[in-house]
Amino acid sequence: MSESDQVTFNDDEEIEIEAVGVEVSEQPIELYKVLKLADAVSGGGEAKFAISEGFVAVNGELDTRKRRKLYDGDLIEFNQEFYLVICDAPVTDPAVKEKEKEKAKALQKADQKAKKRAKQEELKQQAQAAKKPKSVEGLSAKAEPREKPVTPAKEKEIKEQEQPSTGRNSIKFF
Repeated sequence: MSESDQVTFNDDEEIEIEAVGVEVSEQPIELYKVLKLADAVSGGGEAKFAISEGFVAVNGELDTRKRRKLYDGDLIEFNQEFYLVICDAPVTDPAVKEKEKEKAKALQKADQKAKKRAKQEELKQQAQAAKKPKSVEGLSAKAEPREKPVTPAKEKEIKEQEQPSTGRNSIKFF
């Protein structure tokens, strides 16, 4: 924090004021936070109370907005002390930051959905592979039922059933 800074209110008059420089890492920054950083108050509640009661002026005008956005070069007067906001960082728009966060969340959700779909597809392929019969070299994937070997007695019985002696279907016992 620097102790002496020159501040200009109008183009016609130039006034030199001793002000405490409050270096901040990003802009805009809220008024109550600057008072806390400058150690002008002991906490945020005290800063908000002082602002709402009309004890704080910003750039020469009384301001009761606790969350007033301040930028590099803004001058705050509180308790007969002056504080100058100093920030080298570019202005960041909170709305843009919020959109970037939302975009990152949407990309993360899409990535999770894609991973879930890939996992489901993999499980589906594994299930289909388990259902397919395994092929053996020289045999087709589709197995054909094997016929039992026919004995001579069975062969005789089949011939008799095909050619009945009486022209009618005959029933044989034993």
